[in-house]
Amino acid sequence: MNLSALRLRNLSSLTMFIFGLLALLLGAVGLLHPETTLSLLGFPVIERAARAEGDFTLVFITASSMASFNMGAYYLLAALNNLKRFYLWTVPFRCITFAAFTLAVVNGLAPAGFIGVAVWELVGALATGAALWLEHRRGTE
Repeated sequence: MNLSALRLRNLSSLTMFIFGLLALLLGAVGLLHPETTLSLLGFPVIERAARAEGDFTLVFITASSMASFNMGAYYLLAALNNLKRFYLWTVPFRCITFAAFTLAVVNGLAPAGFIGVAVWELVGALATGAALWLEHRRGTE
């Protein structure tokens, strides 16, 4: 593998790189200290010793954080390799994620702070989609 070929080549790659870096870093935070992730999302933080038997909240946060960490790595690698087809695939799915997370808040399944995750997904999808559209119009694919 030629490491010198790994670089950000355009705006769409930059949007993917930023999203990937944030996902990787936030995933790492959740892996190291799941309570911080709960706090960032607006969930109440309960001391580990006070958690009821069968409360798997921290396990779920750990699993979600691992997924975020891995997804962040995929996005970083895609950005550094200019995999525009991958970028394009992410746009509708990130919009679906926005809808699902927004509905979770609206339906009372998640606290209002969780809407930040939804907005993050939508803003990232729109930024990547707009960058891809501009690059296509300019012929800089």
